[in-house]
Amino acid sequence: MSLIEARKVSLQIDQTWVLRELSVCVSAGEMIGLIGPNGAGKSTLIKTLGGFLKPSAGEVLLQDKPMTGWTLQKRARQIGYLPQSGQVHWPLTVERAVTLGRTPHQSPWQIASSQDSQAVQTALCETEIQSLAHRRVDTLAGGEKALVLLARVLAGEPAIILADEPVAGLDPNHQLQVMQLLVDRAKKGCAVLVVMHDLSLAARFCKKLLLLKKGQCLSQGTPEEVLTAENLRKGYSVEARLTHGPEGLEVLPWRRL
Repeated sequence: MSLIEARKVSLQIDQTWVLRELSVCVSAGEMIGLIGPNGAGKSTLIKTLGGFLKPSAGEVLLQDKPMTGWTLQKRARQIGYLPQSGQVHWPLTVERAVTLGRTPHQSPWQIASSQDSQAVQTALCETEIQSLAHRRVDTLAGGEKALVLLARVLAGEPAIILADEPVAGLDPNHQLQVMQLLVDRAKKGCAVLVVMHDLSLAARFCKKLLLLKKGQCLSQGTPEEVLTAENLRKGYSVEARLTHGPEGLEVLPWRRL
């Protein structure tokens, strides 16, 4: 079942077309990696799918219904958005910050229910930040803040997760942790679209990839179909060493063209 879909979406900003007739469909249980060079339109596509930007042409469908037909609260219940390099300046405890992920499920001034509390505790456990629950978020290290923001998204129990570079700035251990968390959510029925720069991680954890360049789709398919020497030359202007091993495809950018 398709949970979120872009149909021939184009977007013009300041007389520049940053997206051009892009189509992508993410189904329940599926995790797709969105890759491409800086300025390719990856973050813009994520924001358009999340309803933060309105396409100039084409349409976005949420559960087969036009995005424009959804109220803000109902949309927020369905979509969890993890922004790129999310900054945290709130003088809140970690637990309180994660609890904000439950806001779309609550009425104004509603006291957190037992279901809310359980979802928050589950998110804290999944991201392994229970020990930080009573620390102030604005005192944490960058990687710890990133896990708090991910936990806030997970606490909302969205059907769709749009994650923009969720492993940027994380050490290898936490990169693997975050990617596995996203995979696990997909296995539970979520639709996950994740922006990636680490091509080997993208190839390992994503069954499908969408390669963008200048707001257009350069290639779409399995990692083996997308991450070819020719596509990497066209997309990134690099020569890369590709290794096909028992654990999957590994990509090592080797030199600039």
